[in-house]
Amino acid sequence: MSTESALASGLGKAARRLTQFMSLLFLVSFIDRSNVSFAALSMNKDLGFTPTVYAWGVGFFFFGYVLFEVPSNMILEKIGARRWIAPIVVAWGLASVALAWAGDAKSFFALRFLLGMAEAGLLPGLLLYMTWWFPANRRARTTALLMLAIPLSIVIGGPLSGIILGIPGLDGALGFKAWQWLFILEGIPAIFVGLMVPLVMTDRPAHAHWLTAEEKAAIDAALDREGRAGGSHAHGSTLLEGLVSPPVLLLSLAYFGSLLGGFGIIFWVPQIVKAFGLSNVQTGFVAAIPYAAAVVAMVVLGRIGDTTGKRVLLVVLPAVAGAIGLIGAGLSSDPILSIVALSVAASGVYGLLPSFWTLPPTYLKGSAVAAAFATVNSLGTLGGFVGPYIVGWAKETTGSFSTGLILLGCGALVNAAAVLVLTKVMPRDRA
Repeated sequence: MSTESALASGLGKAARRLTQFMSLLFLVSFIDRSNVSFAALSMNKDLGFTPTVYAWGVGFFFFGYVLFEVPSNMILEKIGARRWIAPIVVAWGLASVALAWAGDAKSFFALRFLLGMAEAGLLPGLLLYMTWWFPANRRARTTALLMLAIPLSIVIGGPLSGIILGIPGLDGALGFKAWQWLFILEGIPAIFVGLMVPLVMTDRPAHAHWLTAEEKAAIDAALDREGRAGGSHAHGSTLLEGLVSPPVLLLSLAYFGSLLGGFGIIFWVPQIVKAFGLSNVQTGFVAAIPYAAAVVAMVVLGRIGDTTGKRVLLVVLPAVAGAIGLIGAGLSSDPILSIVALSVAASGVYGLLPSFWTLPPTYLKGSAVAAAFATVNSLGTLGGFVGPYIVGWAKETTGSFSTGLILLGCGALVNAAAVLVLTKVMPRDRA
């Protein structure tokens, strides 16, 4: 078998075994962090939550997430993915189930914080893990498959949540409200998937019993060549540079802008759609439409990114499209036009992610890459708090979602601007 054939065969096996399972982990994580948006359809009334209180509850997830993300990724780099990802997946499953027992704002805030703390290490850990397995020219499509979990969590979780809330007799069964059953039934899968991690994930190609010796050698050689070639272009390699260097700070700002819009709509779309006069079940299916469009956009743009190498263009243009969609949704009063605009918005703010996450290894190397993945995701994820809060504040202040959606659109433009500034100040061959 030639080296090229061994490489293609090995990467194909890795994609089938690892990428699909990583996507499942990320899918479960996003269902567990976003199902609160569907629980809120009845939970907010039962617990007496105002839009602002609900927005704070959503945001407490991100406080835990931000505080524990960098330490979590440093632990993963030291002890390996198998030994670290398994316990954090089980932990967030338990936290998600426990949300069924939230009886007031304080307990809701605390459990959302614990959920964020447990989930903090997953995305940066998986992004780092991919650099141990896949060369850069395969990473955008691999990242796209991973990131598909974000829109798929609504495409699958939305209808599922709507169906659970609408099951006859479930509301009140065993003394639990339907929204409490939602947290229980959607939290349990994480516990089982977490227990599967040591059986499926292998830390490095050299440790993979399911690869031939030729395949292991070919993958390791390709990654080694890439590391040597990239070393002359990287901005920094130390832990400190992975935390505070200019590329990291600009990428963090860009990601903040993207997630400002992304999470702003994830946590409010069900309530926006519900206002069209739909039932909970109908709301679940209609709210999934924008994210079905985002699934298509991520697959297509991920493949284009690997084929053309135009990473920056495939971040900037979708970001601008996302801004146009969000602003259009804010200005529209027609339900159909609103869904179309939200579909454009979701396609843009999520479609840019496959190419965006190929940028940190372009500017950094070594331990700085692990720190950069965590730092960019950590600081950027603050947009996940600010976005939902902006929409909640606007809804409570004006009685409408319009102002909030328009402000989210400005956040998407921040993403485009920050990436353009980065590439002008520090141009890179592979960007």
